[in-house]
Amino acid sequence: MNNENRWGVLYCPRNGYNSKQRREQVEKILKREKVDYDFVQSEDSGSVTRLIKMFLDNGYKTIVVMGGDSALNDAVNCLMGMEELKRRSVSLGLIPNGVMNDFAHFWDLDPHNLEAAVMEIIAHRVRPIDVGVVNYYNRNGEKCHRYFLNCVNIGLVASTFNTRRRSQHFFRSRMLSFIYSFFVMIFHRMDYKVKIKVNSDTIRRKVMTICVGNCSGYGLTPNAVPYNGYLDVSVVYTPKMTQLFEGIYLFVRGKFLNHKSVHPYRSKEVKVELEDKGTLVGIDGRLMRTPVGEFRISVLESQINFLM
Repeated sequence: MNNENRWGVLYCPRNGYNSKQRREQVEKILKREKVDYDFVQSEDSGSVTRLIKMFLDNGYKTIVVMGGDSALNDAVNCLMGMEELKRRSVSLGLIPNGVMNDFAHFWDLDPHNLEAAVMEIIAHRVRPIDVGVVNYYNRNGEKCHRYFLNCVNIGLVASTFNTRRRSQHFFRSRMLSFIYSFFVMIFHRMDYKVKIKVNSDTIRRKVMTICVGNCSGYGLTPNAVPYNGYLDVSVVYTPKMTQLFEGIYLFVRGKFLNHKSVHPYRSKEVKVELEDKGTLVGIDGRLMRTPVGEFRISVLESQINFLM
């Protein structure tokens, strides 16, 4: 069977979010628009990887992820595992159905407007986008890497990802979830000793969090765009309590980089070494196993054809 003109749609259910109705609504739109498609459903992160690989192996040229940042991350890592020539023949679309939907938010894709998201993919406007990559060694001394579209978070923000995911189920609002997470941060550890090399600067001190963004980074790298060949880096020193609340206010106003504790950079490469064992690292909203020793975060230009 020739699947070049068929969509491979991967549906990643989200608990407590009218998942069945959302899937039915998307399928209704696809049938109405006479889109030739195959719909499959994931069970967990492992099945996302397996099902995306199945689409790729069977020659699908349009792959659509109906899910969130983590599911999209799994799909990108599958694509980046392909031979470059084949990868560049595939287009990746997104229907937001996750917890934070940060990458979708950057492209103004509203998770409550499924019709608009599907119609954008049907229009088939393709933009090549950059992909970030983390190169590191694990505890067994093995060389590893992981690709990302949105951001890498180190320290406090990485440690609050699970809290933020849970909060979204209650609030149903992206902004309220962010604000709630900031308040939860007050009760978390706020200082992590790191060594970071960015451009000509070497920083060795305690920080609250670091965000390396290929995209908006959950608001921590608000000026980052995934098509300029650079990473934006926000190094946040540990603020005083009054400054923390000022940071919340500036974040809500979209002026996070104006906070005196935030030190922004723009670079093609960042090197990080965690000097406190308890420091966590998150990639596209999912915690990863903490790297051992120094690890390198860099950007690869124009690697994925994204349907915007």
